[in-house]
Amino acid sequence: MFRPDLLAGHRILVTGGGTGLGKSMAEAFAAHGAAVVIWGRRGQVLEEAAAEIREATGGSVTPMAVDIRNPGAIDEAMQAIFDEAPLTGLVNNAAGNFISRTEDLSANAFNAIASIVAHGTFNTTVAAGKRWIAGGHRASVISIVTTWVWTGSPFTVPSAMSKAGVAAMTQSLAVEWGPKGIRLNAIAPGPFPTKGAWERLMPEPLARKTGAGTGASTIPLRRMGEHSELAQLAIFLMADGCDYLTGEVIAIDGGQWLASSGNFHALTNLDANDWAMIGEAIRATNQKDRAQRTA
Repeated sequence: MFRPDLLAGHRILVTGGGTGLGKSMAEAFAAHGAAVVIWGRRGQVLEEAAAEIREATGGSVTPMAVDIRNPGAIDEAMQAIFDEAPLTGLVNNAAGNFISRTEDLSANAFNAIASIVAHGTFNTTVAAGKRWIAGGHRASVISIVTTWVWTGSPFTVPSAMSKAGVAAMTQSLAVEWGPKGIRLNAIAPGPFPTKGAWERLMPEPLARKTGAGTGASTIPLRRMGEHSELAQLAIFLMADGCDYLTGEVIAIDGGQWLASSGNFHALTNLDANDWAMIGEAIRATNQKDRAQRTA
C-alpha cells in the first residue's frame, strides 16, 4: 500500500512489541524503513521477535526488556534510547485483560490491568513526551485502545476503565502538546485474534458454549481483522504526510461496534458454573505463561 521507504528516518518504540499486534506493527514499521525499538517483559521473546523481524525486513530492531508497570524502569530505558537518538514515534500497545464477573475481582486483579494499561501507558508517554519537549522534537504517539471506550464493556471493567482513560489522555494531550508538534491518536481494534489475549478473552470453554470466536456473525463485514490491516493504519498515522491528524480514536473493527456494541454483553446469560469453568481455563493459560517465562 505504501512505498517501502515511507518511514525512513523514523525511530519508533512499540511497547508489547514481542508478540501479537505489537510485533505485527513493529515488523510493518521496519519494512517501511523505520528503526524500531520493542519493549516487553520477556527478554527471550523479544530477542526472538527482533531476529524474526530483521530476517523478514532487513530493518533495524532493538529489543529491550522493560516492565512498564515500573516507572523507574520506563524512565531509565527511555533515557537510554534518547542517549542514542530521539524517538520520532511511540506506540502504546502493551496491555493485559481477561474476562470475569466484576464482583469476583480483587483489588490486585484490578491493578494487574490498570498498572499496565493506564499507569504504564501514561508513564511511557510522559517519559517520551518530556524529552521531545525539552529537545524541541516533533513526534507522533499511537495508543491501542478498544471500541469499549465509547460503550463500556461488562465483564472486562478494569480494561474498559483503563482504555477509556487512555483515550482521554490521547485527546487531552493532543491539545496540550499540539503546539509543540506532538500528535496523539488512538486505534480501537475489533477482533484481531492473537494467541495470548484471545485465550483470556475467549477461553475455549466459553467459545464452545457460546459459539463466539468461531465466526463473525456480529461483524457487518463478516470476518475477523487481519494484522496487516491494523499495521497499515499505524503506518499511516506515523507517516510525515499525516501531520494534521491528531486527537482521534479510530475504530478498525469491520463495523462491529456500530452493529452490536463490540463488547461482552452477551455473557450476562452465563451462570456460576460457566464462570467457574472459564476461570479454570484462564488460570491454566496464566500458569502456562508463567512456566514459559521461567523456563
